[in-house]
Amino acid sequence: MPIQSHILTSLPVFKIEDSLKKVIEFFKDSTFSHVAVVEKGRFLGLLSENDLENFEIDKKVSDYRYNLETFFVRRDTNWLDVLETFARNEANVLPILGDNEDVQGYYDLTDIVGVFIDTPFFTEPGGILVVAKGIKDYSFSEIAQIVESNNTKLIGAFITGLHNDVVQVTVKIGAANLNEIIQTFRRYNYHIIFGNNDDQFLEDLKARSDYLDKYLNV
Repeated sequence: MPIQSHILTSLPVFKIEDSLKKVIEFFKDSTFSHVAVVEKGRFLGLLSENDLENFEIDKKVSDYRYNLETFFVRRDTNWLDVLETFARNEANVLPILGDNEDVQGYYDLTDIVGVFIDTPFFTEPGGILVVAKGIKDYSFSEIAQIVESNNTKLIGAFITGLHNDVVQVTVKIGAANLNEIIQTFRRYNYHIIFGNNDDQFLEDLKARSDYLDKYLNV
C-alpha cells in the first residue's frame, strides 16, 4: 500500500550550525515530537521536543549534537514498518531519507494511521475475533483454514499481542457463520478473547483513532 503521497515537505530541516532559537520556536509553534538535523546536507539525527526545557536560546544546534536521536525511514519503507518505527521511538513525525542520506521530507503519524484506518480490514463489513494460542502452536495458514473451512471470507489478520509465549491475533472475517468459526477455533485449542459480528470492535478502534487525531492536534 503506497504512502509516499503523504510525505510532508513543508516542515523544516535544521542545520547543525543553526541557532537553537529557531528550533525552540519551531517546537513552541507545533505539536511535533522531533525535528531533523543535517550536517553538510546529510542526515545527522533528530532533536526531541522532550529536551526543549534543556535548550539554551543562545546556543547552537551543534552544542546538542550528542542529544540527537537517529531513527528514520526510507521512501520505499512499507507502511507497517513505518508504523512500527513511530511506535518504537514514541514519535509523531519521521524523517524520510534519500539515497544520499538527505532528508526528503517527513511522515506525520496522523496521516499514516489514517491510511491504516482506510484499509479493507476496517472498511469491509464483517466480524472481529481476537484469538490466542501458544507462539509455537499457532499459524496464519491454520487460522485461514479454520475461517475458510466454514465457508467464510478471511478479510485480514495481524498479531496484536505477545506475552509469556502466547500470541494474540486479531482476525477480521465475513459476517457469516461467526459462532461456528468460534467453535472451530476452540476445537483447535485457540482461546477466544473477543468475538462479535456487529463491528463494535472496529467502532472502538476508530474512536481511539479519532481521539489520537484530537490529541495530536491539541
